[in-house]
Amino acid sequence: MLSTLLFLGNLGATELTLIFLVVLLMFGGNKIPELMRGLGKGIREFNSAKNSVEDEIRQGMRDAEKKTIEK
Repeated sequence: MLSTLLFLGNLGATELTLIFLVVLLMFGGNKIPELMRGLGKGIREFNSAKNSVEDEIRQGMRDAEKKTIEK
């Protein structure tokens, strides 16, 4: 994520406008909402999977602590 933020930090208004215009030309005005919807869904699924893995790791750490305390 940090590398993504660093990459976006180097883009100015001119570059972002140019990228937007290229995307608009490639996909057309009608496809952009569908494209953004799919992108948002992908990001939500990624975050959900990430949170699930984090929860499993935390639960594993709690279980390991309980076993250590019981011994």
